[in-house]
Amino acid sequence: MKNMSILLFVLLSLIRCTKNDDLIPITPDTSMYFPANTGSDWETTSATQLGWNTTAIEDLKTFLAQKNTKSFMILVNGRIVMEEYFNGHTASTDWEWNSAGKTLVSVTTGIAQQENLLNINNRVSDYLESGWTNMPLEKENMITVRNLLTMTSGISSESQLVIHNNLTYVADAGTRWAYSNVFQLLIDVDAKASNSDFETYFNEKLKNKIGMEGFWNFGVIFKIYHSNTRSMARFGLLALSKGRWKDEQIVNENYFNESTNTSQNTNPSYGYLWWLNGKSKYMVPGSQDVFQGALIPNAPSDMFAALGASDQKLYIIPSKKMVIVRMGDSADPNNPAFATSGFDNALWAKINAVIN
Repeated sequence: MKNMSILLFVLLSLIRCTKNDDLIPITPDTSMYFPANTGSDWETTSATQLGWNTTAIEDLKTFLAQKNTKSFMILVNGRIVMEEYFNGHTASTDWEWNSAGKTLVSVTTGIAQQENLLNINNRVSDYLESGWTNMPLEKENMITVRNLLTMTSGISSESQLVIHNNLTYVADAGTRWAYSNVFQLLIDVDAKASNSDFETYFNEKLKNKIGMEGFWNFGVIFKIYHSNTRSMARFGLLALSKGRWKDEQIVNENYFNESTNTSQNTNPSYGYLWWLNGKSKYMVPGSQDVFQGALIPNAPSDMFAALGASDQKLYIIPSKKMVIVRMGDSADPNNPAFATSGFDNALWAKINAVIN
């Protein structure tokens, strides 16, 4: 009888422990994770662990497929929550960043500054030979590296082809914001300052340090970076960590904070080639109109982003420890955009249905 009592006690204890274990919630790891620089291993976490509305995920995926998306990723604390590929695209397929790649140039310029190769407050003429524009010399000498980073050079933005004859005077540097390809001159500035070709310097100081794969296509008109989706996500993770990768500060945190905050008064929604959400007003490419309100109303107010033509998107949301990548063709081929578009707001409505 005594043995039976002991056995019954043990069985009840096991049942009680099992029930308690069932009640213990599975919580996600909130430490910041960085994938290894080589190999395909990458830690994951699930939407269920994060408490997301999993019933809305299929609607998001359907929307993405309908809007000509090639790939879509969400990272939280560096871990993959969603990784989807559409229309024959794969994890190894390269795709163009378009103007989202401006942010790669921004970070590379910051690295050159921390290595004392340049100072963004210096004149561009200190790095490029005098007469690099088709402007009066006194106007050319007003243009700083910071002006190129903030789209406030005062150079004409009418032509996308950045050649000497097209670099004409419109306004004094710092007095006018205009989105244009003139930023590409930063590539020449970085190359001159580092005494190297730009891609070699970029690969050594940025790409290889965070395990990116990809290449620059230096065409006659456009300077475009190409990579797979995970490489864009790696750069997003670097941005989320304010320029840090694992234990190394790749680019100075103060510079990175400057990059992702308002850089001038004309367009408060623009930093150093980064787009900023949650500001009181914004401007868009190809216009001098100023629009009231946030750049992407449905997105978190602290979000900053790399945005490129045909709806290439890299969203960084510090408050949610989140990185989101969208690559593909234009969501609306009949109304393509150079950077931000109505697709941003529509996409965020679908994302919010999942994550909120």
